[in-house]
Amino acid sequence: MEAQPRGYESVMRLLRKGVDVPNPLSLDVGPEVDPDRISGNGVTIYPGCRIYSAKTVISAGARLGFEGPVTIDNCRLGPGVELRGGYFSKSVFLQKASMGLGAHVREGTLLEEEANGAHCVGLKQTILFPFVTLGSLINFCDCLMAGGTSRKDHSEVGSSYIHFNYTPDGNKTTASLFGDVPRGVMLNQPAIFLGGQGGAVGPVVTGYGTVVAAGSVLRDDVLGDGMLVVAEALPGLQRPATPHVYKRLSRVVARNIVYLANLCALDKWYASVRRPFFERQDLGLLVYEGAREVLAAAKLERAKRLEAMVATVSPDDQARKELRERIAEVLAIFDAPEIDPGDRFLAALWARVGQPPGDYIASIQALPPEVSAVGVQWLQHIVDDLCAQAGSLVPSMRLFATA
Repeated sequence: MEAQPRGYESVMRLLRKGVDVPNPLSLDVGPEVDPDRISGNGVTIYPGCRIYSAKTVISAGARLGFEGPVTIDNCRLGPGVELRGGYFSKSVFLQKASMGLGAHVREGTLLEEEANGAHCVGLKQTILFPFVTLGSLINFCDCLMAGGTSRKDHSEVGSSYIHFNYTPDGNKTTASLFGDVPRGVMLNQPAIFLGGQGGAVGPVVTGYGTVVAAGSVLRDDVLGDGMLVVAEALPGLQRPATPHVYKRLSRVVARNIVYLANLCALDKWYASVRRPFFERQDLGLLVYEGAREVLAAAKLERAKRLEAMVATVSPDDQARKELRERIAEVLAIFDAPEIDPGDRFLAALWARVGQPPGDYIASIQALPPEVSAVGVQWLQHIVDDLCAQAGSLVPSMRLFATA
């Protein structure tokens, strides 16, 4: 008797569930894939796709591979997600998120509702809040971006944009915040625009409503909101290169601590606010668990990168010596922090939203301004408190006095 092709039985299980597979023999579905984690409701998997990992989740209405083959390895897809072509690993996509042909999305990536990218976009350790839109031919790793209120009013990264996240020293303590978590989760902030054919040299932070002109390379923070930025080109220069100098070391350390604190605030938001909204979706809790895993992995990545950089810092003054000696204590603050539970905001939220809640985006955007303000205050307190704790361990660096 002729042996069945690899993955044949796995594909047949999907067909029996009602998954639409136009060309079943073209798929490669690993035997470890759990059909109970794949919805049979409106899911379409086009020819040439590969699906691996026992953790993979594909929710109702997802479409894979319409523009080209898709490989999914340990990803969790919410309802209506569309991955049109490319490679996706250890990432999470919430409702109606989408990516175009040629995407290369790796670990630590979380695309929230309706976040999307066009063709040939590379992401790793990237968090995009709802509606954020990436153009084509983009490398946008090691950053978080928020802002915007809808698919017609969204933060955008223009085509051919690069977030420069790797230094000549091999240093990746470069995570950037385009927006922030405390205000960003309220889904009511002005959009951020990063013009095409440009870039940002991490770590940087920008306020909401920032507009960076096309062709600009952002090297400094934009701390205010609503700012137009036209960056000047650097003057020509040739001189000996000196590795591991870190002239703005305190700023780099401070930016990494702020990023870690924002990740802690976002994880608290998921645990305290978002879970009931996931519970109303089929397979939603599995997607929720995946999102929490991504946030935990993101914290580990940032801690690892900061610790690795500090190990290369010469202890030639009191501040640098203090940093090297106490970096482990600084990072321990973010392992399992004691965080304000936000009881005041949560009481007002659930009184307004009700239980079980309805649509997440509609519910959050319908909050009265006074309730949203309490939520921002709660999350900002989390960020500020964690930063203050970290800064107190290395007082000589005066991290947040000069950041």
